[in-house]
Amino acid sequence: MTLGTIKMKADQFLQLGEDPPGVRLELVDGEVNAAPSLGIRDSFVDTNLSWILGRYIHEFDLGALFGDVSIIFGKHDVRRANLIYFATSRLHLVGKKAMEGPPDLCVEIVSPLSGVVDRKQKFKQYEKGKVAHYWIVDPEARTIEGYKLVGGKYRLTGQGKNDDIVRLPPFAELDIPLEQLWWRR
Repeated sequence: MTLGTIKMKADQFLQLGEDPPGVRLELVDGEVNAAPSLGIRDSFVDTNLSWILGRYIHEFDLGALFGDVSIIFGKHDVRRANLIYFATSRLHLVGKKAMEGPPDLCVEIVSPLSGVVDRKQKFKQYEKGKVAHYWIVDPEARTIEGYKLVGGKYRLTGQGKNDDIVRLPPFAELDIPLEQLWWRR
């Protein structure tokens, strides 16, 4: 008798419910991947960037910002970005348990353990999944990079470091003072 494995499907994965404490689960090519939850410094960046973006999105009624929820990318793939933005015209893709289509923006906050995943694996998956904009924020290096999907490939649209003030699509009119993102202790 031969034993084998089967791939989990997105709908099965979503039935698992809440993640165990301290862990973020994703479904990648039918396999459940576990990563640690955000650390202190990463959580600080997440909270402050959420506040900056959320205020702007609300003030101009641009859509909705979500944090750390599932995005279905295919039959066997469910990812979770740190921050997710949908423009008003695309809010119909927000489902009851997960996002059911590509967001307008995914933001990943790089931790010491997630660098390869965020910069390589998720970069490729978001690109293939037609996420219009992808930002990578690195609290340790104190950098931000913004990418835009052009002809099916991501192109760098802007970057900043330390105390720069940046403007990145899809919010090209919003000044983002990076000094407000970094934990200084």
